[in-house]
Amino acid sequence: MTRRWSHILWSCAAVAALSACDPLGQDGPPDTKPQARPDRPTAAAAPPPADTPSDATLELQRYYARVQQDLLTRGLLRDDGGGVDTPFTDVMLARNFERIALAEEYARGAGLQPSSGALGAIKKWTSPVRIGVTFGATVPDDARSTDLQVLTSYTRRLARVTGHPISFVSGQPNFHVLVMGEDDKDQLRQVLDRIAPGMEPSSRAILTNLPRSIHCLVVAFADTASDNAYRQAIALVRSEHPDFTRRACFHEELAQGLGLANDDQNARPSIFNDDEEFALLTTHDEMLLRILYNPRLTPGMTASQARPIVRSIAQELMGGGPS
Repeated sequence: MTRRWSHILWSCAAVAALSACDPLGQDGPPDTKPQARPDRPTAAAAPPPADTPSDATLELQRYYARVQQDLLTRGLLRDDGGGVDTPFTDVMLARNFERIALAEEYARGAGLQPSSGALGAIKKWTSPVRIGVTFGATVPDDARSTDLQVLTSYTRRLARVTGHPISFVSGQPNFHVLVMGEDDKDQLRQVLDRIAPGMEPSSRAILTNLPRSIHCLVVAFADTASDNAYRQAIALVRSEHPDFTRRACFHEELAQGLGLANDDQNARPSIFNDDEEFALLTTHDEMLLRILYNPRLTPGMTASQARPIVRSIAQELMGGGPS
């Protein structure tokens, strides 16, 4: 069975007013999503950690440990970024960019229903990205420390690669990373009430009731149905993962939430491939981000408009054209 680490859903509505446009249900009239929200409700206090994990949490921990070990035993989850065994050309890079940045994994407004695979428009952030993490009350201190190191380092890497203002912040994020488990469900609902108070029940259900086969998820938000500039994102990473697969989730969720929204079976070396060969962002994937955040590409560009620009940038990145 194919194990899929990361899933991205796209929403056309503001997280502060999501009732107007359900990203996982029926489309409604467009709404706006201000970053500064009036009368923001006071955050509910996190529940105290349970003395012992629930049976459901222990079972998930065992399950994800087996998944990680199985993949590693088969030589998957590579962390070397690719090498001489994974060559690619500028033509392959441009083609992979089209499939990963312009196609979508899921049909808009249809929950987890796969999309048709048709190419859409360029989608990315135009405003600064402020990444912040919220831990579930049951996440132990040592795991929090490890995750914070991973996230701060990876955020710096993403900023360097894209050339876009991306920072890791302690307050007022617009890219929320939620590290929570089964025993944090009540806290998760409280957090969603605070950061997305108007979210439709069908949308919340995806985040609060992930099937075991979905290891992590990111939802990216634009202001309106016709807008392709992201304004906010929410990523959920299960805390039951072992350290390495949780790190793999961080790598893919954050990159997908920046606009590399799809997976493709022919992309290699890449984390945007369901074969799980690579766990962490590769040199190929860095190039995809460089292409996406090149100022010559703007949100809303169609595939036909973007294609010659993408080919040109791919040639430049591979040393075959002007820089």
